[in-house]
Amino acid sequence: MRVGVLVLSGSSGRVEVERARLFAREGMTAVPLRWFGGPGQSPGICEIPLETFTDAIDRLRSDGAERIGMVGVSKGAEAAMLTAVHDPRVDVVVALSPTSRVWCNVGPGLDGVERPYRSCWTWRGRALPFVPMDDSWTPAETDGGGPVAVRGWYERSERTFADRLAAAAIPVERARSELVLVAGGDDAMWPSLPYAGQLAERRRSAGATVRLITHPDAGHRPRFPGESPAPPSPHFRYGGTPEADALLGAAAWPHVLDALRGVG
Repeated sequence: MRVGVLVLSGSSGRVEVERARLFAREGMTAVPLRWFGGPGQSPGICEIPLETFTDAIDRLRSDGAERIGMVGVSKGAEAAMLTAVHDPRVDVVVALSPTSRVWCNVGPGLDGVERPYRSCWTWRGRALPFVPMDDSWTPAETDGGGPVAVRGWYERSERTFADRLAAAAIPVERARSELVLVAGGDDAMWPSLPYAGQLAERRRSAGATVRLITHPDAGHRPRFPGESPAPPSPHFRYGGTPEADALLGAAAWPHVLDALRGVG
């Protein structure tokens, strides 16, 4: 069976060429998709049409892919899960460092405007419900502009906008796809391990399958075998260590391949 995989980055906007090559070496058609920041695209993650991804699925299917997978990290995981909810052609979602709900925009939309907050995503022209950020939050690191951990910002925003959490929940229980969740307990960007637990519980409560792979010391950027260590950032702390991130990726890798191939 021919497997096609869309490989999605997070908010860095990086085109995940190295990661896509890993899947290509396994005999899959892997497309590292640029889904924002490119010509004619929104410069930020703001009201991105989910049709961006369903159109890419069209191309994979037209090229002969019989089984469709989406592998996304962070905001790319958010996109992959939402696409699977709306497009039954998605057979597998691999969500690395996921969120369990839709968040507000990261950066400007096509109009160049960042505020007021808007949804990251639209479907058929309608914005999806989202959770805004509480801009009264300040980082704990205030000693000269070094990289900061923003996990607390998300946790603070959840408390501030608790009345919006239910509407913004990603309804993974409605997706017919298989779901593989990969999360580290030391994620400093957002609480991806608790989020992954919420997603897994939603699936199990609905009688749907889910695989959850974790490591207590890994951060926001797990690395599969053969991938280079994630580069440091001058802006953000991601948590984890290169060793723990690699251990999480190595533990997840066989589950990822089995799911994409339809094994087990």
